[in-house]
Amino acid sequence: MGPLKGFKIIEMAGIGPGPFCGMILADLGAEIIRVDRASAAGTGSREEPANRGKKSIAVDLKSEDGVEVVLKLVESADAIFEGFRPGVMERLGLGPDVCQKRNEKLVFGRMTGWGQTGPLANAAGHDINYIALSGALAAMGRDDSPPVPPLNLIGDFGGGGMLLALGIVAALLETQNSGKGQVIDAAMTDGSSLLMTMMYSMHQSGFWNLERQTNLLDGAAHFYDTYECKDGKYVSIGSIEPQFYALLCEKAELSIDDFGDQMKRDTWQNKKQLIKDVFLTKTREEWCDLMEGSDVCFAPVLDMSEAPMHPHNIARQTFIEIEGVTQPAPAPRFDRTQNEITLPPAIAGEHSKDILESIGIDSNEYDRLISCISLATLGSKGVVAALSK
Repeated sequence: MGPLKGFKIIEMAGIGPGPFCGMILADLGAEIIRVDRASAAGTGSREEPANRGKKSIAVDLKSEDGVEVVLKLVESADAIFEGFRPGVMERLGLGPDVCQKRNEKLVFGRMTGWGQTGPLANAAGHDINYIALSGALAAMGRDDSPPVPPLNLIGDFGGGGMLLALGIVAALLETQNSGKGQVIDAAMTDGSSLLMTMMYSMHQSGFWNLERQTNLLDGAAHFYDTYECKDGKYVSIGSIEPQFYALLCEKAELSIDDFGDQMKRDTWQNKKQLIKDVFLTKTREEWCDLMEGSDVCFAPVLDMSEAPMHPHNIARQTFIEIEGVTQPAPAPRFDRTQNEITLPPAIAGEHSKDILESIGIDSNEYDRLISCISLATLGSKGVVAALSK
């Protein structure tokens, strides 16, 4: 029922941001067919939420027949996306020019760390390298430590997978008008730079310093940080606006003599030490009883075992369980075309037979192609098991 119902999108199997992009599109209702390599047949786990909602066909991309299977899928697809280094799809015989000859309306999404062009385009890298180049990494961390890697959220997922998903949806909308496809060059250096727009703006206006932990939102301000509690757990405070700061002072019993002049930066460090001592006087639960749900701008710092159990997340069904696996629910939400997860995470090659039949491969041709489809690599018992899906 999702808003992308009716769209067919081919995902060239990869790691991290690629599967995440495919998951978002599947959650939104698109039919996602993941093309796995023959060597991966039978691998995978039901405990990989990034592969939920997809079908999988496993193909020998080094064979002409295998490449032809993918091109046949492309003929009836709306989009295809990949996360390989520049030139890999071309060497496989599946570059944009070849695919769009089969389907001129095809949207071809390409996601890399450095982009399709530029002096670093063909170099290896990971999230931490891409966000380092964009200026994001240097801005994060305490003043007495090196820059802190923010997991791989900014490059891989925010500036990579999420941005590519948006690009694909935008290109699909444009295709409705033009009748033509196009190629999307989604680079994590570009995406993570884009996520830093507000900070770049603040720096240009003189309101953001290049030194870490000297700014409003980087842990310098005593009213925008995390604090340890009596029980060793943490809470977060974001009392930026004056009225919210006043309420923080009231509920935490902070004296106006010590905590006046909220925005006077040269007092922040002293206030930070004073407020640390205050939060150590109560447990996290006691602070929640005092502040949670108020306009202090407060929340407990929950770990991944605690977050799904929080009453707000339970009420909104922010987390769901599929076949015993707890995972984040699809987002955003739609009041008419509601998101629906139709399939559990796919095992590589699990839907090969069904997918081949859907593109008009008859039984005789299927028997011939089975040598280039990875089911053959599973052994006879594996073939029987996979074909019974």
